[in-house]
Amino acid sequence: MTATDIQIAICGSAGDGTIAAGDILRNAVAQAGYRVICFDVYPPEIRGFGKCIARLRITTEQAYSLKRHSDVLVSLDDSHTMPHLDEVRDDGAVIYESKPVVQVAEGEHLSAHIRPGQIPYALQIRELSEKSTGSNRSRNLVILGFIAGLFKLPVAPFHQVIGKKFGKQGQAVVSRNQAAFDLGVTTGQSSFQLDNVTFHGPSRGVGDSSSRIAMLSGNAAVVQGCLDAGLATFFGYPITPATSIMERLATELPKRGKRLLQTEDEISAMAAAIGAGYAGARAATATSGPGLALMMEMLGLATMTEVPCVVFVSQRGGPSTGMPTKTEQSDLNAALYGSPGDAQRIVIAPTNVEGCYRCAGKAFELAERFQTPVIVLLDLYLSNRYETVLLSDAGPPFNLDANRSVRVLEAGEIYQRFAMTDDGVSPRAIPGQAGCMHVVTGLEHNELGRPNDQGDNHERMSRKRHDKLKGALDYPDFTKCKRFGDEGPVQVGLLSWGSTFGECLEAMLKARQEGIRCAAMKVVMLSPLPVEPIAQFMEDCQVVLVPELNYEGQFAHLVQGTLARPVVRMSRVPSGPMPVEEILDQIRRLAAGKERNA
Repeated sequence: MTATDIQIAICGSAGDGTIAAGDILRNAVAQAGYRVICFDVYPPEIRGFGKCIARLRITTEQAYSLKRHSDVLVSLDDSHTMPHLDEVRDDGAVIYESKPVVQVAEGEHLSAHIRPGQIPYALQIRELSEKSTGSNRSRNLVILGFIAGLFKLPVAPFHQVIGKKFGKQGQAVVSRNQAAFDLGVTTGQSSFQLDNVTFHGPSRGVGDSSSRIAMLSGNAAVVQGCLDAGLATFFGYPITPATSIMERLATELPKRGKRLLQTEDEISAMAAAIGAGYAGARAATATSGPGLALMMEMLGLATMTEVPCVVFVSQRGGPSTGMPTKTEQSDLNAALYGSPGDAQRIVIAPTNVEGCYRCAGKAFELAERFQTPVIVLLDLYLSNRYETVLLSDAGPPFNLDANRSVRVLEAGEIYQRFAMTDDGVSPRAIPGQAGCMHVVTGLEHNELGRPNDQGDNHERMSRKRHDKLKGALDYPDFTKCKRFGDEGPVQVGLLSWGSTFGECLEAMLKARQEGIRCAAMKVVMLSPLPVEPIAQFMEDCQVVLVPELNYEGQFAHLVQGTLARPVVRMSRVPSGPMPVEEILDQIRRLAAGKERNA
């Protein structure tokens, strides 16, 4: 069967229904059995201002990133769409309004800017919308219908998704929107179809009896992971792009008899999460860079008191308030080192949406098992990116209680909350547990928890807090790092973390097709760093390339400082995902012996 690999971009202004159209399209094609990766771009301004873009890559085989060039570009607002015409590949389609509602000055209509080789589809979008619903507000539904009709996509999934999306507004609203979609389908079916933009039947079903296909964003996958891992209480304060985690949990947690509290700021959110963790509940909070900065003192407290808690950090452009609606990977240093004193904690970073689900659930296990705060590093690209994910219906794949309980104490035995053990993890009693009264303080302390600032005691306790985290590198059923591509010696190796790994993986696969011996390694556990497998990977590489979305090369600093081995940095801050083609071009240069920092 011929594979499908089509990218569609819908561009409009806030209020045009651009993002809603992308949402309907991705859910409908996912129901039809296709794999989907999509990422929306939206403005920080209020309704009526700013550009919105919904980009979707629809495939029959697994893909790992968006493509630089789209096969189809839809314009709901010509002024916003014109700058993106160069993103349409040769022989790609451009769908636009043929009859603007007002007279357009010469050169300001989209049709005047379509390049030779691009195929124009002039469509009376507004008239079709008004004909079907009596309003031009259904233009986005007309466009979706036109795409479905043009490319012979099944109509039933679209009707189901439209019905679900508008169902709460009543059947009349559902019927009007389906009518607009259907008129678009009829129009598309009677239009000229591109031979080189064709949807072939999906190569997979919708899962077996023990699994189901879900269309999830990274933040939605985090929420599902939290719920399946038995999250008991969540404390948060709104901040882009982490807010939707709290919003979704606010809906779902009460259904399960659990609690969520919106606090007055990020400091109190972190403090409350620590308090809940100390009381024995699985607790979490979510934030972005500015909020993480406010949490630093409290994170140090959780480290000192050895209290489990989980912090989800969705990175955005910085510093300070920076660029709230743009993606970046520049909070790595803050996650690793932020907090006064030596306060190492576990830091993990998923690389795709399914990884968000697994990392979210496993974070609670790691926090309890090693009695430490765990930071899960996402970014705006990953938080807002949608992918088709296969979820098991056989029960959550997480341990719902990873605590080391206190054994039955002998008569007269005093409980030592911070007792020295072989692996550094002490038995943990929950307040109120019989015979286990103890002291907890942010001051340095002895095994009983009582303040003690003697040098030898501080040395022992510092070693305990750090050495116990080494066990996380052997924690079962959790991928700390993984190699892809050619085995053995290679010309170029890519070392990557977080959302950028998808682009690195696609670039590596393309390089191998060109005959370059190439491999890529994703690193999920950033603290403690899995030094041995990374060192072995680097040993196999003539040169190691580290692409990442920050200006300083923070992960490259971490690798070089820890392993004392050189890497080639490819540090970018483009406000969006790193283009696969740029990574591929650098691989070619390095394979040809043109080594340089990118």
